[in-house]
Amino acid sequence: MTLAIALVAIVMALVTWDYYVTAPWTRDGRVRVQVASLAPQVSGQITELRVGDNQYVHKGDVLYIIDPFDFEVTVQVARAQLQQRAADLQVKEMQSERRQRLSSFATTPEEQQSFAGSAVQAKAAFEGAQQQLAQAELNLRRTQVLSPVNGYVTNLLMRVGDYARQGVSNISIIDTDSYWMDGYFEETKMARVCIGDHVEAQLMGYAQPIIGHVASVTRGIGVPDAAAGTQGLPNVNPVYTWVRLAQRVPVRIAIDYVPPGIPLVSGLSATVTIKEEIGGADGQSWLARAIAATETRLSDVLISPPARPGCIPATTTEQATPESLPVNTAKSGATPEQINPGLAPSMNAPPRKRS
Repeated sequence: MTLAIALVAIVMALVTWDYYVTAPWTRDGRVRVQVASLAPQVSGQITELRVGDNQYVHKGDVLYIIDPFDFEVTVQVARAQLQQRAADLQVKEMQSERRQRLSSFATTPEEQQSFAGSAVQAKAAFEGAQQQLAQAELNLRRTQVLSPVNGYVTNLLMRVGDYARQGVSNISIIDTDSYWMDGYFEETKMARVCIGDHVEAQLMGYAQPIIGHVASVTRGIGVPDAAAGTQGLPNVNPVYTWVRLAQRVPVRIAIDYVPPGIPLVSGLSATVTIKEEIGGADGQSWLARAIAATETRLSDVLISPPARPGCIPATTTEQATPESLPVNTAKSGATPEQINPGLAPSMNAPPRKRS
């Protein structure tokens, strides 16, 4: 009887040792999220703020507006310059065409070249004015700062009247479509971590776990002894202790299901457990499954856990889904005739009266 109790105690001790040392779980888990830090593309005073701290916004919603007056004036000036360049181009093209049709008795090649060159220069100036107007109109639209993602405004400190500077971040949006979890597993447990494994993550303060799966494993962590020293040589610490601490490897966990009532907040701590599937467990009784699990744990303690083949591929074939923002492209502008209709209808017709 005493021997049986001792054997049971030894088995329980070995199983407990395996659970705490090699079983794939960690209390060092974190909720992570992407944050969009927005900076205005133009400078100016903020005249309207349409969001509040911790407010949910949709992609494309207006967050705040920069005083548009200066940019509206720039647009009007650019339009006037474009109209001027269009009129100059129309007149010079007609002048050049007339010279090209004259005989050698009425004009000279030098004069024809001069008028043709003036028409080319006028066309170049007209196209430049078109681009300047397009840039002015784009800057005017940029006075309305839009949200690039769906999410929550966080740590909002700006106020109406603040001066927004081009390229300087002044508002942040938590992207609610980008939540994931990181589990920092000790290297002694990495043999049991496999891409696609079922994961349960329990946040502190909540009983129901978040369900997910292993998405990827980080392929590198910092090595203090790899820092470059004198002459670029590795600076290796000569002191080496006999007590070796297991390094922690970040494992990215994709979230599949969040129980109702559990808010996802970036930075929250979680206990992350990888649920391993025991081969051939289908159709077995609970006693058979328990015995199989115990045998597996005892084998791991005595022999070390074997790595599953093909568990973490050497190269990743899956690619991330590309994300992009709308790109502003130069659109074809109006023709000189559309800008100044009837100014130069033909070589022999006078300009039509404009209303």
